[in-house]
Amino acid sequence: MGVLNKAVTLLVGNTNDIAYLKLPKLKQSPSKMSERELIQLESNIGREIFGPVPPGHRREFFCLDEKTCIWYEEYKDEKGKVVTSTTRYEFLGDKVLKAHNGAKYSYIEGSELKNLLLAVNMYYERAMRSIYKRDPDTGSPLA
Repeated sequence: MGVLNKAVTLLVGNTNDIAYLKLPKLKQSPSKMSERELIQLESNIGREIFGPVPPGHRREFFCLDEKTCIWYEEYKDEKGKVVTSTTRYEFLGDKVLKAHNGAKYSYIEGSELKNLLLAVNMYYERAMRSIYKRDPDTGSPLA
C-alpha cells in the first residue's frame, strides 16, 4: 500500500476506490492563471482530501498562504434550509488555531491536529505535483 493510500485510509477509511482523487489535466499553464483560478484548482484537490463529497454538498478546502487554510461546507438540511460552515486554520509554529464559523479561536490538538497536518501535507504534495508540476520536497520542476 502506497503512502497516499495509507494517508487516505487514516483520514477516510476504505481506500479500495480512490478514483475521486484523480484530477483533470490543466488547460493552461498555472503561470497564466489568476490567483482566484489557482485557489479554485487547489480547492479541487482539497475538497476530496477528506473523502468523496456527498451528493448535494459543496466542500472547499484550500490554503490562502503558508499559514492559513480554509474549509467551507454547504448543503441543504432535511427541511431544505441551506447550512454553511466555515473553519479557518492559522498555523503558528508548532500550534494551530481554529475558528469555526467566526467563533473564538481555539488551539487544536490530538487526532484533530494529526489529521489536519496529514491532510495539509497531502494537499500540498498533490497541488505541487499536479498543478505546479514541481517536486514538493525541493520545488524543482518535475521531469
